[in-house]
Amino acid sequence: MAPASAASSSRALNAILPLIASGQAYEAHQKARTFASRYSKSQQFDTAIDVLFQSAKELLKAGQQGSGTDLASFLLDVYENKGEQVNEESRGRITQLIALTGPSGAWRKTTVDKAIAWSKHGPCPAGDPDLHHYVGELFYKEGAFEAAEPHLLAAGKRDSARLLAQMFVEWAGPDHTAGAFAIRGTIPYLQNGNILAARTFITQFVSQITTARPSLVSAAQPTPLTLPRANGEPDEVVLTTDQTLNFAQLAVRTCQRAQGDKSKPMREAWVRLCGTYQSRGGVLAVREVRKALIELAELYFAIPQPRGQQANPLGDMLSAMFGGGPSAPAPARRILSPPPASASPGLD
Repeated sequence: MAPASAASSSRALNAILPLIASGQAYEAHQKARTFASRYSKSQQFDTAIDVLFQSAKELLKAGQQGSGTDLASFLLDVYENKGEQVNEESRGRITQLIALTGPSGAWRKTTVDKAIAWSKHGPCPAGDPDLHHYVGELFYKEGAFEAAEPHLLAAGKRDSARLLAQMFVEWAGPDHTAGAFAIRGTIPYLQNGNILAARTFITQFVSQITTARPSLVSAAQPTPLTLPRANGEPDEVVLTTDQTLNFAQLAVRTCQRAQGDKSKPMREAWVRLCGTYQSRGGVLAVREVRKALIELAELYFAIPQPRGQQANPLGDMLSAMFGGGPSAPAPARRILSPPPASASPGLD
């Protein structure tokens, strides 16, 4: 015998779905809301969820984006009221509805935004990584690169980082500056403390962009530079004619070897790296990028952010590292915990 919730859902859907099939979308939409409200108020959340999902799905298939999106929104409200956790089933309902909504108009954005907000109640404050990846990949496949970018960054998965690299290579084309796209991927991942995603991204991006543009590889150093790693495997950096692209590769490796305030050589290496490349101007000298690099100095190397608005970022970091600056109360600091003392500071 079917559970009571399934039986209730079937009775409601038997009254709703034929209306959609006969072109009475408005009536079907109103019935779905009425049934779902009744079930939700009586704490029959699973029944309400099934009614809303099945009704929204059929409405969207029938081209009724407004009504389908409204029921998808109601479904997410029931998720919230029930305290529904993010799992394959709950996420799968939403991704089906997002796919069926289609790219026209703002309907899909409404569902995406509300779904991400619901998923933030789980273990990931930025939203469910799998949901972000799904949305980012969907936008990428449609050529909506700007819409895809924040979702692939927020996802933080290795697959997301690879896809972001591929998308940025396509976006850059033959004419745009490769380095600008390189830091658009590496800096946000590093700011999130996601070394693995940052490394995956920059490795894939460099490989693909230099394949697409062989002239980017430095004629003075056509073979990759090999850096030591703790596991003995080679760690290669491709020297290019794009200084920002070189910086992005070295920044990821340096942050990967960070030991907080436990390793003075690594702290000094970060300050030198930033000072050397920022002194050459370009995108790395832009105010927003300088600010991001100062945040990374604190996050990975426990170098406090300067309290003033000085114009010299290298001087700022040097002063902060050696305890300079005024003694005003410092803001709350966000610092990654360094690896255990027994761990090797290699590039694994």
